[in-house]
Amino acid sequence: MKAETPLAARAAVRALTASKIRELYNEGVGRADVAAFWVGEPDEPTPEFIRRAGTDSIAAGEVFYTHNLGIPELRDALAGYLSRIHGKVRPDQVCATTAGVNALMLASQLLVDPGDRVVEVVPLWPNLQEIPKILGARVATVPLAFSPDGWKLDLDRLIDALAPGTRALYLNSPNNPTGWTVTRDEQKAILEHCRRHGIWIFADDAYERLYFGAGGVAPSFLELVDEGDRMVSANTFSKSWLMTGWRLGWLVVPPQLMADLGKLIEYNTSCAPVFVQRAGIAALTQGEPVVERTRERFRRARDFLISRLEKLEGVNVARPDGTMYAFFRIEGMTDSLAFCKRLVREVGLGLAPGAAFGPEGEGYVRWCFAASDERLADGIDRLARALEKR
Repeated sequence: MKAETPLAARAAVRALTASKIRELYNEGVGRADVAAFWVGEPDEPTPEFIRRAGTDSIAAGEVFYTHNLGIPELRDALAGYLSRIHGKVRPDQVCATTAGVNALMLASQLLVDPGDRVVEVVPLWPNLQEIPKILGARVATVPLAFSPDGWKLDLDRLIDALAPGTRALYLNSPNNPTGWTVTRDEQKAILEHCRRHGIWIFADDAYERLYFGAGGVAPSFLELVDEGDRMVSANTFSKSWLMTGWRLGWLVVPPQLMADLGKLIEYNTSCAPVFVQRAGIAALTQGEPVVERTRERFRRARDFLISRLEKLEGVNVARPDGTMYAFFRIEGMTDSLAFCKRLVREVGLGLAPGAAFGPEGEGYVRWCFAASDERLADGIDRLARALEKR
């Protein structure tokens, strides 16, 4: 006799919000005429010297399991790279992960229990919103505020939200989708408060090298923390080195946690492929010109796109401090998913709906400007035609 209970995923999974970007993407499947700016991905292939490092590794037969935490050469290279830009980081604080999003999931599995209260600064990319919910955590949010001068954090409101008993703060800076970047003074205040109350900081630093401010490296908690501070930094090779399809990231954690982290890696993915790690070493040791060129290219693309958006009636946009995104408001638009579906149908323009980044993003759309001026100009023309029809 069969059980009467229906076939279903567990409640926390059923409650997850499906990706609105994916729903929108499905609207344009098979349409070659769509000018797509909805996915957060550079428009260039991985540089040849990085690809060659991967293929040389495959040719050498490096296609077997390896250490859970990453091959020693990559951990050494990561520690050296991070020490150059942030100050001393040791190899025993660093591990390789199968992509940046995997790093964030692993860190959350390591430290967040069902029922824990965590705080997120929003709008925020969907994956990071849903990760703590998958684990059964309770998520409180603190919204950034839009102004023509740039998105702003209400620091007092965030500090108030980080009440005693909070397990963790998730902070993505530079922020996807807004481009907002936390300041050094804000970081100091946040770190001091979290120290006082034993709150973990999960820093999602994926866009730290796509920062358009002085020095080209966003402010980092790695430059402020002391031994024993409760801070985890997650990062990725995807954006700065044009390696989205390689699925390689890393974590910086207190070394006391590394053995337990290794267990989680074993039971999730076992290890990152060796040939992918070899490509990562090439990126770290030879790829600084790639990072510099990519950042400056995106800076020019940002300035080009923002200057065009500012000329469109009914569009309110702020210049992002970092990332590869413009997140702008369309006056009178209250259903961003429906609006973006209409853009696909009527003018063949693919933008990401603001609602994909949480309710605080409703009324906005995200445009990934990792593209040529020609493609961006074509996209602006399509958006202008759509706005004229409203």
